[in-house]
Parts: sequence; structure tokens; C-alpha cells
Amino acid sequence: MDQTRTLIDDLPPTEAPPRANGEMVFAEPWEARAFGIALALSNDGHYDWESFRQSLIASIGHWEADHGADDPSWRYYDRWLEALEHLLLARGLVAADELDRRTEDFMCHAREEVY
Repeated sequence: MDQTRTLIDDLPPTEAPPRANGEMVFAEPWEARAFGIALALSNDGHYDWESFRQSLIASIGHWEADHGADDPSWRYYDRWLEALEHLLLARGLVAADELDRRTEDFMCHAREEVY
């Protein structure tokens, strides 16, 4: 975990997770979960951290190509989740239909937690 933490801390500002007073900031619980899942899968050897980082860079690049620099819809963890999903599918760690089903289940539970 320390090695992955070092890799995260060494990310350039354009790729780094949002921080406040040096600590990572999550606006919603799902963001922390997505963050933890990406770390856990890397730590367990399902992919190396550089593969995730490259997927994140690509996700950010695609978003930037389609949006203006001042677009208020920017959300870092949307890009993080997109990068994670892409990597999970590309590595065959989950099938597309299973990912869709689990995402729907997760979103239903997340809505229940809010209410």
C-alpha cells in the first residue's frame, strides 16, 4: 500500500486526486469507494499502477477534448471511475453486462443511503 500511496502522491497536478490541507477530498461516498477499489485491485496484482494511471490520463484527455476548460461539469472522480471501468473491461476482470448490473445495484443502494 505504501508503494501505491507514493505513486498517487507523485502524480502531476493534472492527474492528482483533489486535496484540501494535503488530504484527499471525496465529495461523495462512491468516490472514496472507487478510489479504494482501484488501489485494492492494483495492490492485489490485477493490474499495475501505471496501467491505471495511463487509463486515467486517457479519460481526462477525452473529457478535455470534448469540453471547454471552464466547463463546470468537470468532476475528477467521474474520470477516475471511467478509467477504472475501462481497465476492468479491457483486462477481462468483469464483463460489460455484469458491470452494468453491479453499477445499477450500487446506485440503488447509494440512493437508499441518501434517503
